[in-house]
Amino acid sequence: MKSIKNKWTRFALVMAVLFATTIFNLSAQTPEEELGFILSMTEFTIKSGHDDQFREGVKAWKKSYLENNGTWTWNMWRRVNGEGNVYILTSGMDKWAEMDETDEAAMKCRDIVKHQIMPHIETSKDNFARFQPTLSKEYPNPDPLLWVTSWRVSNGKKFKDIVTQLTAEISKVEGAPRSYWYGMIGGSAKEADYFAATPFKNYAAMDVIRENVWNIYEKAYGKEMRDQLQADFRSSIDEAWSYIYTKVDDLSHSE
Repeated sequence: MKSIKNKWTRFALVMAVLFATTIFNLSAQTPEEELGFILSMTEFTIKSGHDDQFREGVKAWKKSYLENNGTWTWNMWRRVNGEGNVYILTSGMDKWAEMDETDEAAMKCRDIVKHQIMPHIETSKDNFARFQPTLSKEYPNPDPLLWVTSWRVSNGKKFKDIVTQLTAEISKVEGAPRSYWYGMIGGSAKEADYFAATPFKNYAAMDVIRENVWNIYEKAYGKEMRDQLQADFRSSIDEAWSYIYTKVDDLSHSE
């Protein structure tokens, strides 16, 4: 995986990044679990009427960065539903040590950020998450649409144990998990604890009806166990919500 390096020096879209070690309250992970990569996410809410200017600014930054032989890779996603005009910049790193690195190519493009991007951003928010390989589809994701469901939980162990059971049954029936799972690292009290991104190759693929995961579990273990597990799952959750995202290719630079 390409290094994310230092997002401030490399992609100053991230603006007020605060990478203090106090946020690194790692999501629960047992020693025997495979350690997934770290996903960096920066959410931008664009000022009303400034979408074109923001996009042109990012394109100008990308052009300058690549002309200066920059090697960082990233994806830009636009949120389809919900309040406001929202984009999310995502990138991955294998180790926290990559945050210590700097990017000379990005340093040469700083003025583009200052003058052509930042004036069009209303707010920005940064978060990190850990990829969960044992629960997820094979990475990387080739599809341009994501249905992302997030959960804030009251009992993280119970929640993850149940997700693990359900994922195992889906994999038995369908050959692989349906989604890419992540556990959040730190963040505010209002942030999710876990989220799952389910990919689609196009909007038509979202019309395909797939068997309910609880029905799959019931066929394997019976209605009584399904009802109990479903009740346990609901009791472990404080809140849940979903958004659809579409990848913006001309604002991204993928491997």
